Amino acid sequence: MSEQGKSKLRTSIDAIEGGYEFMLAYAAQGRDFEYTGGGAGPSIRGYLGGLKDGLGSIADDFEAEVKENVKSGAEEFNQFIEILRADAQKSLTAVSMVLSLPSIGSQVVDNLNASIHIRAMLTDLFLIDEALSSLKRQE
Repeated sequence: MSEQGKSKLRTSIDAIEGGYEFMLAYAAQGRDFEYTGGGAGPSIRGYLGGLKDGLGSIADDFEAEVKENVKSGAEEFNQFIEILRADAQKSLTAVSMVLSLPSIGSQVVDNLNASIHIRAMLTDLFLIDEALSSLKRQE
């Protein structure tokens, strides 16, 4: 995979993982509403925006990785990427809904964290990333 492609995949993974980790911390703060002034820490909207961007490209990024680096079993990887794509789209819809709120409190973020769609997408991401890493280790 080209260095640009590897960088894009890593950026998408980092945005998704970073967004999820920030959501966990944000949910634990017990905020009834979103702080928009200075000194309140990083904005949940920035992290959700990054998460949204990562979700929007993650399936295509993995598809490019598989196309370039998987010879045997590529069909199975591509079938799994379609599952990842569907789960990422569902997660993207949930994140977009939360971003549409005028103020984002901790409880809504806690519920977003608990969403089966977010959890399925994360598990998909971890599974395919580890499967690809396993192939590279065997080379």
